[in-house]
Amino acid sequence: MSHHIKGHSINQVTLFPEALDDFVTEENPLRVIVVFVNGLDLVSLEFECVNAKLTGRPGYRPAAMLKLYIYGYLNRIQSSRRLEKETHRNVELMWLLEPLQRDFKTIADFRKDNGKGIKNSCRIFVELCRQMNIFNDTIIAIDGSKFKAVNSKSNNFTTTKVKDHIARMEDTSADYLIKLDEADAEATSERETVQLKGKFAWLEKRLIELQQIKQDLDEQPDNQISLIDPDARLLMASNSKRTIVTMSKALWIQRTISLSATTSTDRGQLTSISMLLQKALRKKDITVIADKGYFSRVDIKSAQDIGITAIVPQTDTSGAKTKGIFNKSLFKYDKDRDIYTCPAGNELRHQRNAVDRGIEQKIYVNHIACGDCDIRAKCTQSKIEPSKIRRWIHEAMIDAMQERLDNAPETTVLRKQTV
Repeated sequence: MSHHIKGHSINQVTLFPEALDDFVTEENPLRVIVVFVNGLDLVSLEFECVNAKLTGRPGYRPAAMLKLYIYGYLNRIQSSRRLEKETHRNVELMWLLEPLQRDFKTIADFRKDNGKGIKNSCRIFVELCRQMNIFNDTIIAIDGSKFKAVNSKSNNFTTTKVKDHIARMEDTSADYLIKLDEADAEATSERETVQLKGKFAWLEKRLIELQQIKQDLDEQPDNQISLIDPDARLLMASNSKRTIVTMSKALWIQRTISLSATTSTDRGQLTSISMLLQKALRKKDITVIADKGYFSRVDIKSAQDIGITAIVPQTDTSGAKTKGIFNKSLFKYDKDRDIYTCPAGNELRHQRNAVDRGIEQKIYVNHIACGDCDIRAKCTQSKIEPSKIRRWIHEAMIDAMQERLDNAPETTVLRKQTV
């Protein structure tokens, strides 16, 4: 005799069938989606086909399609084909769509034709959150994503790639000119001559196109261009293979506040994305946390100048470990006396200022102690110059940020959980 819990037979007929509403609890986010969408004025938000015509084949209500789109966003279902499959087997979607199945083409066309309306709906949602004071005293996390681009590698060009293509085309064109001269001198068939001329004409046309691409590349800040997807860039993936991706930056606060496309990596994007955040929240004084990829001293200062309190872990790009010398972190700074103490216990004092790549730095050095030091070889590779420590004139701001991070180490964990 079995002691397992037994279910009902799938062929059992019940006198009172269960309603779909029984499968959706009162706390289910689906009910929030319904209330939110039903309260929108889709006409003013510029959705298509809100007021249906009296003739012709009827279409699906835009409100129902928007509910499906929001459901896919909340449950990380981006593909229209996957959404179509879910409408046939997902009880929540059956309840949400009352229950009508949409094919993938209908879903894809809705997103394509109503991009402006969907964007306006997101704006209304952010405004609603602002009115409910959800954004007050909240830490904002910034992160980026990489998406497989529509652009192929053959339609992505860099300066080096274009130069190689042009050189190859010019060599090939020269070869075809020689073959055409030989064809005129020898008894070559007319068909072969026409083929050679056709190939030569194509090469000349392609050469003109490459010259134009080269001119367009000169106008790109990163010397890279994609013909099909302008936002796509060629990046080194984690598996050491180069791949074409489209990058975006998102502002997260348990939900997406803002989103923008960019053609560069995370570095240097903190200020620009923070300005979008300030605009969306209509607030100036905001605390923003990001990962190491966003660490840039100049960018962090620019963000703090506009009212942002940035928390970004520092990156170590000195290469001291590879060189076999002491890392700068081993030189302790005394902010009250404005001096550095080296691993040997000697004091390095501020001597002068210098500008390196547009950044003003303070130079700290101790000529006397460094000359007679027993561990000098571990401080500098120079045989003549003493060990020098360079400090950005606004480094105190970075130190204060690091102190905030040290006092609240759970901040980095919070950022990972949020994004």
